[in-house]
Amino acid sequence: MYRVIKTYGHERGYSCSFRQWNAKSNCKYLHGYSLGFKITLESPTLDKNNWVYNFGDFSFLEKWLDKNFDHTLLVASDDPEKKSILKLNDRAAKVNELEKISCEFFAEITYKFVAEHLMSENINVVSVEVSEHGSNAASYYEE
Repeated sequence: MYRVIKTYGHERGYSCSFRQWNAKSNCKYLHGYSLGFKITLESPTLDKNNWVYNFGDFSFLEKWLDKNFDHTLLVASDDPEKKSILKLNDRAAKVNELEKISCEFFAEITYKFVAEHLMSENINVVSVEVSEHGSNAASYYEE
């Protein structure tokens, strides 16, 4: 089995703000990170270039990450302040409403997006890891 890893580090600048409104810590307040993403793919075979996947073909993912995580204010669908936060959209922020707010969920939706895109190819998404910084990361994979 062959594996490749595509990484978008914190220096890439997927800067977003969010809050975990139900937390009993400072995470209940808006705070931001430049998120990092690490995508691991695998295949039992290599293509004609002897690659699992062409690293140059990740533009589909970069566009999606830009749309969802670049200079965005993320709000959970069940956030009691959602209405107020959504009012900022296109005025003071680019607001993106998600079902849930957590690195675990960001990893899950990224995994599913990449897996759907690669569905027709002989490539498996092993995992997606999303990190806030060097100390905090979460990953998603399917068994």
